[in-house]
Amino acid sequence: MEIKKPAMAGTLESSDAQVTVEPGNGKIELSLESSVMNQYGRQIKDTVLETLDRLGVTSARVTMVDKGALDCTIKARVECAVFRSCDASESNIPWGGAIK
Repeated sequence: MEIKKPAMAGTLESSDAQVTVEPGNGKIELSLESSVMNQYGRQIKDTVLETLDRLGVTSARVTMVDKGALDCTIKARVECAVFRSCDASESNIPWGGAIK
């Protein structure tokens, strides 16, 4: 998927994450801020990068502010931001397990 425009998903509430994606310069640039960075920073980064890889995103600037979100929440926020940036509508989102 190609990131066409800036998009955001999520909130800054406890146990959530706010993810912003923007068009990149040929690579993935990840900026991560987390209240649990010392404990889970590597796992959070891996989850974001794995989700982008599964979506086929190869060029993007991603900014994430994590407030203790679980992996499933992080995946959902990244997916939502990417779909919004690609102007995906409800009719062309691969519901039902296309993204694992």
